[in-house]
Amino acid sequence: LVVPYLVRRGLTVHHAIGTAAAVGWPLAFAGTVGYIASGIGRPELPQWSVGFIYLPALGWIVIASMLMAPVGARIAHRTPGKTLKRVFAIVLYVLATNMLIRFF
Repeated sequence: LVVPYLVRRGLTVHHAIGTAAAVGWPLAFAGTVGYIASGIGRPELPQWSVGFIYLPALGWIVIASMLMAPVGARIAHRTPGKTLKRVFAIVLYVLATNMLIRFF
């Protein structure tokens, strides 16, 4: 929801996406620390877990993110702002619809 807000406040969609990523990482880090802290000492968790964080999955997510982030940035920079806004709106609509369907 940060990207639409920033676009509404006058940032280009390209700058809004970058800014949202920069703002989002501290929140993700805090969430990770919370998952670790709340899962410490839980005997039912699988081996290679630190709290509720499963380290093999974390490793693959980090590798995939590092490989695909430059690709995504290149695509975003080559895509016109109007098209990027439309694609982003469609993705948000699909996600919101999915959440509503699952809720009810």
